[in-house]
Amino acid sequence: MDTIIFRTATLADLEAIVSLLADDALGALRETVASPPAACYVSAFQAIAADANQRLVVAADGDVIVGTLQLSFIPGIARRGAWRGQIEAVRIAASHRSAGVGQRLFEWAMAACRARGCQLLQLTTDKGRPDAHRFYEKLGFVASHEGYKLAL
Repeated sequence: MDTIIFRTATLADLEAIVSLLADDALGALRETVASPPAACYVSAFQAIAADANQRLVVAADGDVIVGTLQLSFIPGIARRGAWRGQIEAVRIAASHRSAGVGQRLFEWAMAACRARGCQLLQLTTDKGRPDAHRFYEKLGFVASHEGYKLAL
């Protein structure tokens, strides 16, 4: 656990990231695991890497990727021009769940948001993930809004 570091993902991490995203019932329906990763993932990675307001992050235990999240920095007019952080695509490897990796990853993300001047950190989570809901509430997140999505 003490050997885990948090860093910006590289293209070499992409296959492991997609595998993590696909490693549950919901993710298995959404993601396509392949070696090498499909072009759609490479294109998305390149767009994220080129955008100063996006950060794809991994938790690495040596050479093994054991967690990931995407952190977006969003400028806004609301809340007196506040910047906010948005966390998406959170996954921790099954072998590392309940060991504090997720909490440390979120603490790292919170610090990154504070360093960027964000006044709010938000996330969405699928209603079918009650364990994730408990985890986010334990970290201090409040389910204050109802979210909507529209597939295009």
